[in-house]
Amino acid sequence: MITPNPGLQVLPTPLNVPKKEWILEIELNGKMKFEHLMNTIYQQFGICHKVLSANVEYVDGRSFGTVQLYINVTSEDFKKLEFYLEKNRLLSTTVEYICRKYT
Repeated sequence: MITPNPGLQVLPTPLNVPKKEWILEIELNGKMKFEHLMNTIYQQFGICHKVLSANVEYVDGRSFGTVQLYINVTSEDFKKLEFYLEKNRLLSTTVEYICRKYT
């Protein structure tokens, strides 16, 4: 049985704020565990993400490698995430993802 987490807060998002799709590549340099980073992105920032690829190695409990994430966020939330990654000295590269829709 799945029970809701009472400590999880869902922050309301404005209705008319446009979201963009991004592919975010993060280089793990041993300063933060992979699992902790994924949990922080979801729990603290409320950003749902899809792991596109992950090449992570563990040495003495430290995570090294690269992770590519697909995220769909507002520009404000994206700036907060970028600031967090810079603050924790995690190198990141972003590419705006544009999907063509055929009708």
